[in-house]
Amino acid sequence: MSPVREAAVAGQFYPGSRPALEHAVKDMIGPGPTRKALGVMVPHAGYMYSGHVAGAVYGAVELPQTFIIIGPNHTGLGPAASIMTRGAWRLPGGDALINEALADSIISHSRVLSADDRAHLFEHSIEVQLPFLQYLVGEVNFVPVSLMLTSTDSCRDIGRALAAAIKAAQAPVLVVASSDMTHYESQVTAQEKDNLAIERLLALDPEGLLETVQENHISMCGVAPAATMLFACRELGANEARLVKYETSGDVTGDYNQVVGYAGVVVS
Repeated sequence: MSPVREAAVAGQFYPGSRPALEHAVKDMIGPGPTRKALGVMVPHAGYMYSGHVAGAVYGAVELPQTFIIIGPNHTGLGPAASIMTRGAWRLPGGDALINEALADSIISHSRVLSADDRAHLFEHSIEVQLPFLQYLVGEVNFVPVSLMLTSTDSCRDIGRALAAAIKAAQAPVLVVASSDMTHYESQVTAQEKDNLAIERLLALDPEGLLETVQENHISMCGVAPAATMLFACRELGANEARLVKYETSGDVTGDYNQVVGYAGVVVS
């Protein structure tokens, strides 16, 4: 029997009942207009903090039914780079099925990725994306990719594997990178650092993004997912990226002394 991964952060990062969740997501979706995209970067904090940034991105792109969602591994469980290849994720809005064929295809093209469920059991960075997709698309299928590594070679390997699998797929696939930006610095410092990383994102420069984050000590938790998404999109022929929205937690709470930054980027 295929495994069912129960929601880990329902009722914490987002509402725990379907009606409340759909109401919350509806209020956060941007007005569009929608454009075709190869990949996006969205934040993964609690909806009250970063939901409007994520919603602005999802409302700005044409969404398929199939997604590859790459998130950082906050829990430390499992391998450095892994895919949950079987089963479903159970959410208040219904089950989201893992696209097993696409997952197997990705792994077959990568030297780095392995099939493993452990990293995904309690991780929020991928889970919080699914309610947006379910609300906008209905029945979705996806491949969850969890990363603890940050080396350029590994991100390039995985990005190329994603692109190869997408090219071989029978239906459109959107690559979603889940990342927050600078953590717990002042509004001014966070904006300065985040702008450096965003410049590399908009330049479609994954090598430069990884280097910039390291050299400037930017606490961007999903830099590997973002770089991997860029590598994949470059392989798929991307030629532009645009910043849809940038905010910090301070813009919500009014506390600008220690903020977390949230950026929404679309790659096409």
